Amino acid sequence: MADTLALTQRPAWKALSEHYRQIRDVHLRTLFDRDPHRGERFAVEGAGLYLDYSKHRVTEDTMRLLFDLARDSGLRERIDAMFAGERINITENRAVLHVALRAPRGSSIMVDGENVVPAVHAVLDRMSDFSRRIRDGSWKGHTGKRIRNIVNVGIGGSDLGPVMAYEALRHYADPALNCRFVSNVDGTDFVVATSALDPAETLFIISSKTFTTLETMTNARTAREWILGALRDDNAIAKHFVAVSTNRAEVAKFGIDTRNMFEFWDWVGGRYSMDSAIGLSTMIAVGPENFRAMLDGFHAVDEHFRTAPFERNLPVIMGLLTVWYNDFFGAQTVGVFPYDQYLKRFPAYLQQLTMESNGKHVTLQGRHLDYQSGPVFWGEPGTNGQHSFFQLIHQGTKLIPADFIAFCRPLNPLGRHHDLLIANVIAQAEALAFGKTPEQVKAEGTPEWLVPHRVCEGNRPSSVIMADQLTPETLGKLVALYEHSVFTQGCIWEIDSFDQWGVELGKVLALKIIPELEADTEPQLHHDSSTNALIRRYRERRKPS
Repeated sequence: MADTLALTQRPAWKALSEHYRQIRDVHLRTLFDRDPHRGERFAVEGAGLYLDYSKHRVTEDTMRLLFDLARDSGLRERIDAMFAGERINITENRAVLHVALRAPRGSSIMVDGENVVPAVHAVLDRMSDFSRRIRDGSWKGHTGKRIRNIVNVGIGGSDLGPVMAYEALRHYADPALNCRFVSNVDGTDFVVATSALDPAETLFIISSKTFTTLETMTNARTAREWILGALRDDNAIAKHFVAVSTNRAEVAKFGIDTRNMFEFWDWVGGRYSMDSAIGLSTMIAVGPENFRAMLDGFHAVDEHFRTAPFERNLPVIMGLLTVWYNDFFGAQTVGVFPYDQYLKRFPAYLQQLTMESNGKHVTLQGRHLDYQSGPVFWGEPGTNGQHSFFQLIHQGTKLIPADFIAFCRPLNPLGRHHDLLIANVIAQAEALAFGKTPEQVKAEGTPEWLVPHRVCEGNRPSSVIMADQLTPETLGKLVALYEHSVFTQGCIWEIDSFDQWGVELGKVLALKIIPELEADTEPQLHHDSSTNALIRRYRERRKPS
């Protein structure tokens, strides 16, 4: 690190704390009144994305101090270390190289003395070949029928990325293919996903790095029984199952031909893996050319993040603004509102990316944080959210910074629809910033008693992220934008954004409880009284009376 002092003791942090006390009550109306060109000056464009951050409660001094904090926190060195393949995931002793997944053919990114880019493209080439065979019908099921149904079985990063990408890129998907996704260990998820499907026309993609994940492998075994129950031949597995994994032995043990296994690497975290072989279902759905266009979009923002000065660097600015509100204003959440129905799963995808990455309570050195780390990310597509929770953002007592995502051109032109949609994006950002004063409400003829209820105080910060159109390339850019914003935040907070030990604890305890629930005789329970009581109640009442 550039400075060994604890974060809150650094001069840059103390300067921001003092500056916050000076600016915290300044209204956005005042900031815009003082600077007629603020909307142009607090905006930046890079890699085909436009970020308007003028409606944030910041001044030039704020941004200068935030950039000072980034430099003081060693952000430039950390970026260089990630792209160089250094083991920056220190608790798991791993490199963090999702950027290698979208590096162009011929690039060089080294891990332990080996250029990993050729291996990445070798897998991409195998994925492309397999996808084309599914799409053109040359890969047949066990009975000779064409594969028409693709079911991705995974959880976490092995599900959220593929399902988000499929929904986001449905406009580009082959309508002859029916793509479904199973993640929840709740049997309902599998039943609904396979409803009305013909097993003879169905391919399962089992996505699990270790091929031991409880939920995924439970669903995988159920899928195996579902296929064999209909086709009644163990040889059918080879034609109806492929694997995305690093564990060749477990894949073979399951019965999948390892020639139909697509690998990825331990330097790819699950929530950063949608552009690896984990994205096989995406590639099958939209085709190899569109998948590679998405990778190009990722790479464009990677290069922007790696090379652009902080003052013009979109992910850096977004990450620093998150730190500003989280740690100085005490904002506990960030709302993400894509104004495109295809991006309906994008907020859910960001929830894992942001909260699994930065939901940490100790520094890289193991010291307990004396400041807040990752906020809660949440959201819903516009305009639906405006008619549900926007009331709280406008007039509630909680400060909720918001990201609005919009596109200049629609994929489905339909009368005035898109103009109305974008009008709402712009209007919501304007309303949040400036609100409506008591004087404005009174001027409308509102009775005095009603005035306080109709006042919107404004001063609610938001960004508008605008792109030309939702293409595969644009989707890659948006995901990389948030990936690197998360990285920026983690660097400031001095945390490991790439492990997830909190997730592991629940898994371990579940493995202990499962046999206690399923035991034929009453088990000896040694949990706390609440856990013991819940286990006993479940055992008593699980069978229909």
